[in-house]
Amino acid sequence: MPKIIELEPHVADLIAAGEVVERPASVVKELMENSIDAGAGIITVEISAGGMIFIRVTDNGCGIAPEDARTAFLRHATSKLRDAGGLEAIGSLGFRGEALAAIAAVSRIELRTREAGAREGVALSLEAGEVGDMSPAGCPEGTTIIVRDLFFNTPARLKFMKTDRAESSAVAAAVLRCALSHPETSVRFIRDGKAEYHTPGDSRADSCIYSLFGREFAAGLAEAFSSDETLAVRGFVSLPAAARGNRSYQFFFVNGRPVQSRTLQAALEQAYANMLPQGRFPSCVLYLATRLGDVDVNVHPAKTEVKFVSDKQVFDGVYYAALSALHALGAAGGGREPGGADTGTDTGARGPVAAWGADTGARGPGYPKARYNASGGGFKTMQAEEFQRAYSPSGKYEPFNTAGRQQRQSIDAQLPIPGAELSGLGSSLDPPPDSTLGPPYSGAGSQFPPANYRVIGEALNTYIAVECRGSLWLIDKHAAHERIHFDALKNEPFSPMSQALITPVVCRHGPDDTALLLENEALLDKLGFSVESFGEDAVAVRRIPSEIDIGDAEPVLSDICEELKRGGAAEPARLDNIYRIIACKAAIKAGRSSGMSEMDALAARVMSGEISVCPHGRPVAYEIAKATLEKWFGRT
Repeated sequence: MPKIIELEPHVADLIAAGEVVERPASVVKELMENSIDAGAGIITVEISAGGMIFIRVTDNGCGIAPEDARTAFLRHATSKLRDAGGLEAIGSLGFRGEALAAIAAVSRIELRTREAGAREGVALSLEAGEVGDMSPAGCPEGTTIIVRDLFFNTPARLKFMKTDRAESSAVAAAVLRCALSHPETSVRFIRDGKAEYHTPGDSRADSCIYSLFGREFAAGLAEAFSSDETLAVRGFVSLPAAARGNRSYQFFFVNGRPVQSRTLQAALEQAYANMLPQGRFPSCVLYLATRLGDVDVNVHPAKTEVKFVSDKQVFDGVYYAALSALHALGAAGGGREPGGADTGTDTGARGPVAAWGADTGARGPGYPKARYNASGGGFKTMQAEEFQRAYSPSGKYEPFNTAGRQQRQSIDAQLPIPGAELSGLGSSLDPPPDSTLGPPYSGAGSQFPPANYRVIGEALNTYIAVECRGSLWLIDKHAAHERIHFDALKNEPFSPMSQALITPVVCRHGPDDTALLLENEALLDKLGFSVESFGEDAVAVRRIPSEIDIGDAEPVLSDICEELKRGGAAEPARLDNIYRIIACKAAIKAGRSSGMSEMDALAARVMSGEISVCPHGRPVAYEIAKATLEKWFGRT
């Protein structure tokens, strides 16, 4: 067995840094959280070259005492925790004392800080964790930290960094989340000398949302609220008409901390279960205030995941908060209809959404009034029982009601639907054993050349009716056309025909998805798209595949983003999934009438045996034998 040794401190520091500092965005997040914990009212973040070369975070917080400046960069040195008991109720964003030590271990740092009321500050420099010069300095109250040459001494980590554009987009997303989590702090973000964000810092969530996302996003929001004795949820959720193709605009904050939680996502989407089609997701900015001891924030090195004492309580809180906004739109008129028209009186809000902390009366029956204490006291006026009586059947809510769904499916299965045995495209009803209904058209070994069939016409604007050798064939236009596009995209020499747009389509997918799209410009170009950056959270689409409608450009790109983010698939499989997305949107839509020439072209490809199934594996055609028809009509 190899001899066990103790690692050198420098190596141990590099390993610890790898857990906390993944990329420049991690550095910015940690430094901003320190500034917020220091009580800063103004924070300025500046980066260049994606943050790999230069990061500067400046705040007007309490500053660091000269005698503590060196200690601040030691591992597990913190001013926010005194003993093990403090771990049971963590109220600060940082508490481990690892951030500054981890950042210093893999970069060159300059620190300038001055305590409030002090005559002079202190300047300190570090390289690879080693303290260099330290001297008195004139500087404003607060702290400025400059981080240069990130990962200069860890080439193994450096080679995994992405392009400057991708890294700067990740930094922008981190700044946005921190700014959104604390509307009382004014945050300014400067990238390569250009100002990107600037929030007002007026403690109003609506003002912060407006400044970060713009008028269109803010106009599609409604105020949401729910509370009980130990949990309060407040913020904004999107109107059903403003739903998006992904979850990139879902923001959850627990006690001022940005978090990722499947429980919170599921609760939000459950409230919209009967209002949104499949593949569409609500947006939200929701703030959860709970007792510090009811949430564990020490479960992830980056502190982005949390555990709750009661998942059900948190689920119900978010669910009822979203439901309150949706019900208030119709019940009280205190919001906006999906079309965007005002249905109630202005409550004095500045901008398109109600003021954060406004105590409005137009909330619908049973909607509890509450006021937000911007000084940090949290949400007041807890009325959970009244709220649940108003918005929960019999005062009780079951998140996943499978019994009702199964009952409906059972009833549907018993309905006497004429011709139900013809359903072959994904139906759970199989043909009866004695039926002479032909199987789905496989195409393999087909003996039907195109000359031996006749296109009769179109049924239900969806199916092509074809007569062929004593049988009636029904061809699904969309499925057949989808397969044609899919096969063309898979053909390597194929170059899709694109249409240039006179007016570019601006697609806002959020900073993360925007960076992902720009990273994959080559792939998008192969698919027939031309995109370019249009701010931190949007791309301008200047060219799209000729078969895709302009209105489908944003949903298609959104679906492609979701596929690119999905891990675990091999590259060919991932490309096939993207090709399916493009093919589905480019194909003829069910319900659209087709001309005879179009039907002839599709029937020729199907009846020749070239096409048998759609890219999703469903059959494109079914045969109904003449004997089956005669049996149905009593002619035998």
